[in-house]
Amino acid sequence: MAVKRLELADFMARVEAGVLLDVRSPAEHAQGHIPEALSFPLFDAEERARVGTAYKQESPERALELGLELVGPKLASFVQKATTLSAGKPLFLYCWRGGQRSASLAWLLDFAGLEVYVLQGGYKRWRQELVRLCTQDWHFRVVGGRTGSGKTELLQLMEAHGEQVIDLEAIALHKGSSFGARAGLEQPSTEHFGNLLCVRLRQLDRCRIVWLEDESRMIGTVHLPDEFYKKLRQSPLLIIEVPLKQRIHRLVSEYGAASDEVLKAAFERIRKKLGGQHLQAAFEALDADDRAAAAAIALRYYDKAYNFDLETKDTDLILYFDATGLTMEELAVVLPEFSQKQLSDKWKTNG
Repeated sequence: MAVKRLELADFMARVEAGVLLDVRSPAEHAQGHIPEALSFPLFDAEERARVGTAYKQESPERALELGLELVGPKLASFVQKATTLSAGKPLFLYCWRGGQRSASLAWLLDFAGLEVYVLQGGYKRWRQELVRLCTQDWHFRVVGGRTGSGKTELLQLMEAHGEQVIDLEAIALHKGSSFGARAGLEQPSTEHFGNLLCVRLRQLDRCRIVWLEDESRMIGTVHLPDEFYKKLRQSPLLIIEVPLKQRIHRLVSEYGAASDEVLKAAFERIRKKLGGQHLQAAFEALDADDRAAAAAIALRYYDKAYNFDLETKDTDLILYFDATGLTMEELAVVLPEFSQKQLSDKWKTNG
């Protein structure tokens, strides 16, 4: 029976009606996978290493023989497990290159009467899709502003009003600063962050504006794809200006419930930039349960860092918007209108 292979676009268009299975090793899956894929390994890590060694040091024929020896005793369990997972739906399989691992398992499951499709080019083809999307022309608009300005909430409200938004911090499971770790949540690997970003980019209309938050190259431990970060840096930047008192209040609301130990650990991570005297003052404020004073000390560092970063921006289009007196709901409506008018005027002038 011939293996039914699908190109990526057709594969992803159909997969929502079925079950997606990653037949690579558990370690490969853990490092990064097509989102929503279930781990369904043909080999475990040790078995995969043995087959790979046989291929490199002996011959492809010996690797095939060894693979058959290892898989043989598991054939029945593969069929049973796949039948349970499919629940009558088609199965969509991928391995690294869409080669022997997915093809052999697809043959088995097809022979057992299940409807099976294989991704042509495998996971490698999926990773190429991320590169393709990151290098395309996007109409990005970047929301900037000093720490505590409410950029994340603003983007969420803009999305609720129909704007296209990529929430990078939500994808990274991190708020982007020393204080930004999300309790109980482990960040994805950089590889898997790229996979999640790829899914989001595929959902967007490239002809419309896409709003993002101004981010550093790293969000916690996650590294933004180079081409994506380059486009982010070069896109028009709209900086919302919010009074210091309001920013302090927001930081206390967002982080004030954290324990002293958690907050002190976050301050420790910026010790060198903050300075010993300011660090000690922050600790004393926390000991006195004065979260506002501690937040004000943190902002001394973050404001200085933001000012420096602003001077290194690659974009020639930086706009400032005074948000004093506006609610976030009001700002979510006004900012896109401001952006449209101001950037149109600038382009007309430059043109």
